[in-house]
Amino acid sequence: MKAQVDVFVVGGGPAGLVAGIAARAQGFTVMVADGSGYPIDKPCGEGLLPETRAVLGELNIQMPRAIGQTLRGIRLVQTGHQVCAEFPGGQGIGIRRTILHELLVTEAEERGVQLLWRSPVTGIDGNSVRLGHGSVAADWIVGADGSGSRVRKWSGLEATRSHHQRFATRRHYRVKPWTDYMEIYWGECVQGYVTPVSRNEICIVVMADEAQNANFERALEKWPDLKTRLADREISSRERGAINSMRSLENVCRGRIALVGDASGSVDAITGEGLRLAFSQAILLAEGMRSGDLGEYQQAHRRLTKRPTRLGKLLVLLGRHATIRQRAIKTMAARPEIFQEFLAIHGGYSSASRILGMGARMGWEFLSA
Repeated sequence: MKAQVDVFVVGGGPAGLVAGIAARAQGFTVMVADGSGYPIDKPCGEGLLPETRAVLGELNIQMPRAIGQTLRGIRLVQTGHQVCAEFPGGQGIGIRRTILHELLVTEAEERGVQLLWRSPVTGIDGNSVRLGHGSVAADWIVGADGSGSRVRKWSGLEATRSHHQRFATRRHYRVKPWTDYMEIYWGECVQGYVTPVSRNEICIVVMADEAQNANFERALEKWPDLKTRLADREISSRERGAINSMRSLENVCRGRIALVGDASGSVDAITGEGLRLAFSQAILLAEGMRSGDLGEYQQAHRRLTKRPTRLGKLLVLLGRHATIRQRAIKTMAARPEIFQEFLAIHGGYSSASRILGMGARMGWEFLSA
């Protein structure tokens, strides 16, 4: 096969598909290739925050009402204390990753993105992408091939500013959701994320610094209420594990090659920001390709990841220090408006002055707890 396109995207997951859709919106011809078939699954929390839905809305990608489960906000749960707050930017949605992928595949096809499944990319050479059955010339090459990105390696973009890994395990349970909040359960050396994804199914992800602490049975012993809710319930999917990375790269583009999504670096999954970042990067990259200047994309990418990276480090720190975490959750349970403000910061709705004011108040309440 010999072909030529404006933009060739390596990786057909959500990041790659949205990168293709965003490039088509700028008028480019686009081809996306992936070594897998579809739909593509990935062990993740399966909750889309309101900000993520808003970014998809910029590309006129809507979540049909009939799919997924509406999410009002987030609840933090620890033995003896819990606190919840609603999303300040509207409603989120819990949706199976495979269903989200199918939705994005349909959107990409309808907008003229050419999709090549079971077509592993074997290398890149200048402005050419090599596949097992030929090559494709492209003006721009986009690496959207995940945290283990080969495009990142081939293009010499491996230099890393910081890198930290945690371990995760995911299950789905056949049970009617008992809440319309995403729940985060905290325990010693482990966190659990419960996301309703339909009227009769929930997704649970267990995360920890050490692989043995991400074991489901061991983790549920720390949360007796959750264990009771799940007793005798059917596990409705194959248990899957993953390594969750928090990585920051020196650069995300070189020449006419650029990276998006986890290939370009990632924040800890505890922030729930992975897909929002990937989709926002896709839009910014398409704009950069249209202007012919990827330097703007490099700078925008760094700005975009700064706040989620700091938030991820803070939440991981809380997970490692029981005394600090217990006092923080106790403080927010007594003053729920503090947690509400925290969600506003998380969503990017707070000004610098409000952030400083909330930090000062949180510090005073924390010391008084």
